[in-house]
Amino acid sequence: MTSPVIPLPKGFSFATAAAGFKRPDRDDLALIASEPPAVAAGVFTKNLFQAAPVLVAKSQLQASGGHARAILVNSGQANACTGDDGLADCRATLALVASVTDLSPEEILPASTGVIGQRLKMDKWKAAVPALAESLGKASAVDAAKAILTTDTFPKIAWGTLATDAGEVRVLGMCKGAGMIAPNMATMIGVLLCDAKVGSLWWQEAVAAAADRSFNSITVDGDTSTNDCVLGLANGASEVVIDSAEGRQALLAVMVEVCQALAFMLIQDAEGGTKILRIKVQGAASHAEAELAARAVGNSPLVKTAFFGQDANWGRIVAALGRSGATFDPEAVSVRIGGVTVFTRGMPVPEDLDALLAPHMRRGEISLDVELGKGPGRYLLLASDLTYDYIKINADYRT
Repeated sequence: MTSPVIPLPKGFSFATAAAGFKRPDRDDLALIASEPPAVAAGVFTKNLFQAAPVLVAKSQLQASGGHARAILVNSGQANACTGDDGLADCRATLALVASVTDLSPEEILPASTGVIGQRLKMDKWKAAVPALAESLGKASAVDAAKAILTTDTFPKIAWGTLATDAGEVRVLGMCKGAGMIAPNMATMIGVLLCDAKVGSLWWQEAVAAAADRSFNSITVDGDTSTNDCVLGLANGASEVVIDSAEGRQALLAVMVEVCQALAFMLIQDAEGGTKILRIKVQGAASHAEAELAARAVGNSPLVKTAFFGQDANWGRIVAALGRSGATFDPEAVSVRIGGVTVFTRGMPVPEDLDALLAPHMRRGEISLDVELGKGPGRYLLLASDLTYDYIKINADYRT
């Protein structure tokens, strides 16, 4: 089977290098560069312990008014909770890359992922940067997607196109993440590239909206990382100007589709995961209350382990709903698993649910639908199950 031809956005090039930050046998450093200057945007973790690359990237975007030319990502070292030394190390990596490319340090947005609390291995950076520069334009987008992985088992890359009267616009996304996933802006890092000509203010709004409708609507384990970020560049290399309300809405729809595909892959690749739970809450008093209910279910270890064990224990679901903080009448609630009603009007359905649900519980993707009442609030959350392998991976993470 031949690999699909990826319609890359114009004007971008990729580079990778093996620095040996964690393992000596794989690329763990990636550079994505735009030939023309690009408008740039970022959404970042709301964790109060923000990693040095998050702080530096936010500062760079503010100082430039939303412009950049490159994104530099390393895996294996989070550079989080490292104080002023970590900030200095981060800026030093940008200077190293700038010294061997036509980029300036101020044009590069950093992102890192790995173990919290460890300083960057600057000797390894210095040794790897020349190879990174030599690779620029020779590596593929898939190579870059592979270089940013940590405990992921496969690279996550998606793309989409928008046909306009002036020509085609292309969008490419990549991300990493398998554990410590409960994005609130997702450990996750996302990159979004586009070759349309767009305004910097709208681009920031669009990247934030796309992330909110995708990465911010998933959970593996309820943990929000210190390093979560999604960085976006739009360089105008297609020469297609997107400035009408209709055009912006159409481009945003493509961006959302790309990000939702990536978000699905994150849950598909959840550490130790065997199932995807599609949790849909409707009828809440507000969207915010629907989200409270969905996240209480999706983050519940008891619910997640039940689905791993193929045990249709609906009691764990309604208990999670009841403690979620959402306001509703318990006698108005109904719950369906795999389309089968298991709970309605505050009571279980008088059926042999284990027999009815057994085929559904064996599936790799299971729908879990909740009706809280007649309100307008709704929310869709993708979650994973919780398995023995998740415990093994994270119990031994640093060793």
